[in-house]
Amino acid sequence: MKPRPITIEAQPGLRLQGDIFGTSGRPVMLLHGGGQTRHSWRRTAEAIAKAGFIAIPMDQRGHGDSDRPADQSYSFFSFAQDGIAMSKRIQADFGEKPALVGASLGGLSSLIGTGLQDETPYAALVLVDVAPRMDEAGVAAIQGFMRARTYEGFATVEEAADAIAAYLPHRPRPKSLEGLRKNLRLKADGRFYWHWDPAFQFGPTPIETDRTRVQAAALSAAAALDIPSMLVRGGGSELVRKEYAEEYLALAKGSEFVDVAGARHMVAGDSNSPFTDAVLDFLIRRL
Repeated sequence: MKPRPITIEAQPGLRLQGDIFGTSGRPVMLLHGGGQTRHSWRRTAEAIAKAGFIAIPMDQRGHGDSDRPADQSYSFFSFAQDGIAMSKRIQADFGEKPALVGASLGGLSSLIGTGLQDETPYAALVLVDVAPRMDEAGVAAIQGFMRARTYEGFATVEEAADAIAAYLPHRPRPKSLEGLRKNLRLKADGRFYWHWDPAFQFGPTPIETDRTRVQAAALSAAAALDIPSMLVRGGGSELVRKEYAEEYLALAKGSEFVDVAGARHMVAGDSNSPFTDAVLDFLIRRL
């Protein structure tokens, strides 16, 4: 299935790039986690479109083909405002609010976004292995992997694949490296670098800015959530302990819950078919 491109200006001078799969039905926006791109949703987006929805995976600010903000702001609240802006544009184009499927960064920022306006910007919300409270050691491990080769880069795509295999030993190594190549940028020095803006981790307003405020905003938004929602947790998640999932579910009254066995934090990549089946079942029943 060949997607159509979409460009959304989240704010003046900040253009976000995405793909559109499908031609009719309720729009479903998919937002990736930190360090990923819209391409991480490819198989899920195709399945959602085939089920009668319009799937729209987007590159978030500073990631993939989207612009890097001039002010280098990568706080969760900046991402949340982007999500609201994207939702408004999608609603204007397709006539309905989109459902939102967000992994990690994409999910937590979207949850926060539901509490920033009087009217919820999404028709439904699926959080993928993220909750208001997360394991600090797990967060540190993920960020440590992202930081490790930010400025050094890799001599080859194969070297980058080796680094990922060492970090994710539970996941079978892909036969093709074309997907990984989309997450790398070949620069003039002949080395490959991650596609995301280093300011995401090292800038004046990095992603970990004001964690206490972020957590409080997410807890408040969960308690006020008034749309169909679901939490999909990786059964072996490094970030979302069972008690953190239970805390969220106690706040977000009526939220559904799916535990994907055999998956860790990167649920869609670890166990794509069970993950996609769970999301489709939710979308079909609730929308």
